[in-house]
Amino acid sequence: MIHDVSTVGRTRTASSANLSTLGRGLAAAGVLLSADVHMVLYFDGFSDIKVVGPAFLLNAVGGIVIGFAVLLWHHWLPLLAAIAFGISTLAAFYISATVGLFGVHESFSGSQVVLAEVAEWVAIAGASMALVTERRRA
Repeated sequence: MIHDVSTVGRTRTASSANLSTLGRGLAAAGVLLSADVHMVLYFDGFSDIKVVGPAFLLNAVGGIVIGFAVLLWHHWLPLLAAIAFGISTLAAFYISATVGLFGVHESFSGSQVVLAEVAEWVAIAGASMALVTERRRA
């Protein structure tokens, strides 16, 4: 069997580009969805809670910036920011749900909680996939 060597490299590059695009899309979708959930919760009453209210607003604004940066700036930095966003948001939620955070004791129930948690895991997985794919290509 004869293989055209010139197409092998292109196939691998195209596959890597597709994985990178998929990862970036998932990361942006996860971060933006989490930002949306935090914005909704902020306006649904969390704005009245000291420390946590402003943190939810900061999370929402930061998530919007990071989400668009992942899509528009093809650099490793927005991917790292998406991973850090997901990890830090999940960590804050888990701390709040187990021992409490700044006087707020969250629970592991509710559609907004589940939606944000899944979105943050998707952001971490997508950004990690894109970061690994792009680093291997470089």
